[in-house]
Amino acid sequence: MKYPIRPALNQRISHTNSAINAMLSQIDGLRGEWTGGVNLSPQILGRLKKSALITSAGASTRIEGAKLSDAEIERLINGLKFDKMADRSAQEVQGYYETLEFIYDNYSDIPISENYIFELHTRMLAYSDGDIRHKGAYKKLENSVKMYDADGAEVATLFKTSPALVVEQHTRALVGWFNDEIGESNHHPLLVIAGFLVEFLRIHPFQDGNGRLSRLLTDLLMLRAGFAYVPYLSQAKIIEDNKAEYYIALRRSQVTLGTAQEDITAWIEFFLQVCLRQAKDAVGLLTGENVEKTLSRYQLAVWEHIKKVGEANIKATVAATNIERSTVRQAYAKLLGLKLVERIGEGRASRYCLK
Repeated sequence: MKYPIRPALNQRISHTNSAINAMLSQIDGLRGEWTGGVNLSPQILGRLKKSALITSAGASTRIEGAKLSDAEIERLINGLKFDKMADRSAQEVQGYYETLEFIYDNYSDIPISENYIFELHTRMLAYSDGDIRHKGAYKKLENSVKMYDADGAEVATLFKTSPALVVEQHTRALVGWFNDEIGESNHHPLLVIAGFLVEFLRIHPFQDGNGRLSRLLTDLLMLRAGFAYVPYLSQAKIIEDNKAEYYIALRRSQVTLGTAQEDITAWIEFFLQVCLRQAKDAVGLLTGENVEKTLSRYQLAVWEHIKKVGEANIKATVAATNIERSTVRQAYAKLLGLKLVERIGEGRASRYCLK
C-alpha cells in the first residue's frame, strides 16, 4: 500500500488563520526591505556570518543536550582542528558548524533530495565517533522524539516516529511532495517548509541527529526559497531561547498526526513567530542599531555596560550587571567576534574596552 502522505500534507498547510496570514505578510514585507536595502560591507557581512555560524552551532546542539557555550565553541573553531575529538559535544559542534558553513556557501547547488539529505547527515556527524555505523543511513531500530532539559537530561518522550521498516518510503514521499509543492503550489513557501519540517521530525529517519538536521534543513530550505538574510541571523538561537514553546508546539501538532483530526496550527504559528523574529532582526541590521539587534538580553546588558564605562574587566562587569561570570565571558566573546570591543592583556589581568 502506498504511503498516503500527499493529501494529508496538503490539508495540513491549507488551514490558516488570520494570525498566520498576518505573520506571512509581515515576513514578506521584511524580506523585501532586506533585499532592497542591504548595503552592509562585505567585511561586516562576513563577521555576521561567522557569528551566526558559531551561535547556530552552539544553540542547535545545546537544544539536543550538548553543553558548550558560544565562547567555548569560538575557541574550538578558531584553535582546534583535528580529525577526532574525545568530547561528544565538541564533535557535534564541529560537524554542525562545518555542515552549516557548507550550506551557506553552496545552498543554490544543493537540491532537496534523498541523497543530499544523506550527505548532510554524514557531514553533520563526521566527527561523532559514536555515530560511525549509522551516519548517512536510515535508522535500523525504532526511535522516538525526546525532550531534554538545560543539563542535557531526558525529560519526556514527545511522540512515536515512523517504524524503521517504512522510513525509506515515508522519507521519499515527503521529499517528492516538497519538491512538487515548493515549485508549483499556491501555498506560501514558509507553509510548505513548516509542513516539511513537522513531517520530517515525525518520520525521524535517522538513528540520531534528526533534530539538528531539521534545523540545518530549515536554513537550506529558506535560503533556496529566497530568504537571503538567513546566514546572518541564527534561527536556532531563537528556538533555543524559546525551547519550551518549541517542544510544546511540536507535541501539540505531532500527537494529531495520523488521526482523523490532524492539526499542525500550533507548529506553524511557532515556526512563523521564529521566522518573523529573524526577519525583524535582519532588517534591524540595516539600521544604525544593527549590531545590538543580534545580541541576546545578557549580551546586550554587557554591551550597554561597556559603552557606559568605556573599559571594564570580568569581575567589574559581573558586579555591575549581576550576571553570572560564565555568561559575562560568553557575552564578551560575542562582542569580540563582532569587533565591538577589544581585549587588553591576558589571563586575570585582561580587560575589555570599546573598539
